[in-house]
Amino acid sequence: MLLAIDVGNTNMVFGLYDGEEFAGSFRISTNGERTSDELGMMILQYYSFLGRRAEDTSAVIIASVVPPVMYTLVNAIRKYLRLQPKCVGKDLDTGMVNLYNNPREVGVDRLVNAVSAVEKYGRPLIIVDMGTAITFDAIDRDGAYLGGAILPGIKIAMEALFQKAAKLPRIDIAPSAHAIGKTTVESMQSGAVRGYVGALKGIILDMKAEMDGDVRVIATGGMGRMMAQHCDLIDDVDANLTLDGLRMIYDRNRIVFENTRIRRILVDVSEDVEEIT
Repeated sequence: MLLAIDVGNTNMVFGLYDGEEFAGSFRISTNGERTSDELGMMILQYYSFLGRRAEDTSAVIIASVVPPVMYTLVNAIRKYLRLQPKCVGKDLDTGMVNLYNNPREVGVDRLVNAVSAVEKYGRPLIIVDMGTAITFDAIDRDGAYLGGAILPGIKIAMEALFQKAAKLPRIDIAPSAHAIGKTTVESMQSGAVRGYVGALKGIILDMKAEMDGDVRVIATGGMGRMMAQHCDLIDDVDANLTLDGLRMIYDRNRIVFENTRIRRILVDVSEDVEEIT
């Protein structure tokens, strides 16, 4: 069984795969203050909740855009799953042709999404990932990563408004029935959702104008489904796009995952060491 982990700025998403079959997922907030023991025990609890045995996991693949949490996460995986995880970008290449001026600047999650979307939906594509930040990624008709656009996520924008405007409250992000709000909360919700729908449409149309062919638009991320209901330019919503991409990259690099099982060697009654076999 494969454990795929997408480490984002807000959440870490864990996905279990039995072969190509998606077997379940869970989320843990991205928190650099946790110890590896705390994180490891949380992972084991979720395994139990899903009715899965941790010892059945044979490989772990990670895509991360949050370097400060990686030491803790890797050590938690090593200690509680007895596996040495492999990280996309550091240990594994996505295989995606990257046409960015400086390819190293592209977040690894964006490339993983591109791998997944090309495999599942063809090309050319625009991928819109609506998370802490909203990223737009363009894939050309040859399957190469062209580049994209980035803007603050809707939750970040509304939190900034709450913090900087003394009389505006913190609100839940939800669509309002009318464009003209009758309360402060309704007005903020109208501005948030309709404003971001307008931004989505504008960027998607501008990117399509610079691309060749019939461009398909795929949305993913925590806000993807809600925003897609209000943006008719989005063709598909795929909540598991990143996790599926990690599974595909694992399938293409299985040889790298050989001998990643960690076994414990007893040295004496007071000390033991770990060895990767």
